[in-house]
Amino acid sequence: MLERRQIQRVVDLALDEDAPFGDLTSQTLVPASAVAHADLVAREPGVLAGVEVFAIAMTALDPSVEVTLHAADGDVFGAGAVLASVEGLARVVLQAERVALNLVQRMTGIATLTRTYVEAVAGTGARVVDTRKTTPGLRALERHAVRCGGGHNHRYSLSDAVMAKDNHLAVIPDLTAALRRAADELPHTTHIEVEVDRLDQLDAVLAAGVVGTIMLDNFSLDDLRAGVAHIDGRALVEASGGITLDTIADVAATGVDVVSVGALTHSVRALDLGLDISVT
Repeated sequence: MLERRQIQRVVDLALDEDAPFGDLTSQTLVPASAVAHADLVAREPGVLAGVEVFAIAMTALDPSVEVTLHAADGDVFGAGAVLASVEGLARVVLQAERVALNLVQRMTGIATLTRTYVEAVAGTGARVVDTRKTTPGLRALERHAVRCGGGHNHRYSLSDAVMAKDNHLAVIPDLTAALRRAADELPHTTHIEVEVDRLDQLDAVLAAGVVGTIMLDNFSLDDLRAGVAHIDGRALVEASGGITLDTIADVAATGVDVVSVGALTHSVRALDLGLDISVT
């Protein structure tokens, strides 16, 4: 669940960045009494995410600004759809416009892209998840957007679970023993995951008997199938590494339980949404 305090922190920082000493243009050119009506309009189809973020950004400078939402997060919309309406002092609406649009456009782009990945694996039983390759400071918003698109979230941060990746393995002399020690020291609720990049690493991981998920990183399709067969239900199997829309269906069909896709957040295109304003 995306909490208001998480949204507010991002919005406050963004507004301060964009207008640290106010909006000079609006303050000098726009009458103080002018009232603006604005519609958030889709220029292209997509899956919505971030309408609450948009509303908080539009009202942060002046709570008297009124925002009416015409769609909810997760809704599919077409080009030309009016997703929200705003009414308030024109100076306030104009100052908040760019921040509100930047956030809702990026989140909607993530939700829309995620939906295409989720649809591509339909019927396989595989879960599409994001990664920690998020924009610094925007992780909560971006991961909410992934959920709006029908995807799932990986661990939120380094503090949430044990996840031994290749650089960890490079400095661990006895992986099996290290994993067992970790399980003895950690609460029983802590999930342990290990990333491997070769099939011959699996036995050392499985021998520990404490690993909940094994990530097969940059494996060929044949090796993914072999890895799934070798693990044989003793852990969840996650596939990762350069997975695209062109390859995800084949990856999911190998029998893996989870497919993690960094592209959902690290290289997404913001969806084209506009704020059409009229002033009275």
